[in-house]
Amino acid sequence: MNDFRGGVIPIYKPQGITSFDVVAKVRRLFGTKQVGHTGTLDPMATGVLVVLVGRAVKASDYVMSGVKAYRAGMRLGIETDTEDTTGKLMSQSDVIPARDDVIAAANTFIGDSMQIPPMYSALKIGGKKLVDMARQGVTVERTPRPITVYSLTADGDGRDYTLCIRCSAGTYIRTICADIGRMLGCGAAMSALERTECGGFDIRQTVTIEEIENTVSEKRADMLIPCEELLSGLPSVRLEPFYERLCLNGCEIYQKKIKTGFDVGAVVRMYGADGFFGIGRVGEYENGTAVKLEKRL
Repeated sequence: MNDFRGGVIPIYKPQGITSFDVVAKVRRLFGTKQVGHTGTLDPMATGVLVVLVGRAVKASDYVMSGVKAYRAGMRLGIETDTEDTTGKLMSQSDVIPARDDVIAAANTFIGDSMQIPPMYSALKIGGKKLVDMARQGVTVERTPRPITVYSLTADGDGRDYTLCIRCSAGTYIRTICADIGRMLGCGAAMSALERTECGGFDIRQTVTIEEIENTVSEKRADMLIPCEELLSGLPSVRLEPFYERLCLNGCEIYQKKIKTGFDVGAVVRMYGADGFFGIGRVGEYENGTAVKLEKRL
């Protein structure tokens, strides 16, 4: 597998298994413990799970912050403890709003807002997952977090609707469904969830675990997309050998020396004589702004 620098593989996660189950299978299939992913999908959810293999796991922080897209089912007239239809029924209503009212309520969630994460989530507070505390009957106060819904469409009638949502990372779709139900006064729960886009990949680019299993082991590395492609939206910096050596030894490379002018805080792809080698960040230093290697890949 070359020097097995690794790479990225967008996998279609089926219903009924966890994201960790997918990671465990990929570890076995690629023969490495260095495997991670860019955002948990619940067992009931399906769709794009971007899996990082080998050195690519170091880039997870730079991938997780991107736009994500979902297709979700929303059932009106019920509320559950998990905010989806797998949970315990807490209340129900036979008074279902008109279609125009449902669409109008859904449209109010477009834009920036603060969202309280659900108890049934993988988010950790005090080192403990909220979902584990919820299963023990414990409820803790959660701090609202900023989210952005870039677009949201609702289509359906009666009790069941389909929501198509493009949003920022960290947005809980089940909570959007529950909040729409509360706004309408009838309650609502998420009935299905498919992630259609994540980390710059859409659902048409995914492969299944079965496809990886059916590929001979010597060819599996060819299925990995180079980490550089995952970061293609970042600007690039190309260093001459002298500056490349300094950079790889931990030195900051002043922009006035290499004739770049990126803003402080900018994240960049780093290139040297042999091509892409890592991720850098621009900072303010004693003698001006400079690029410093943040992750070697």
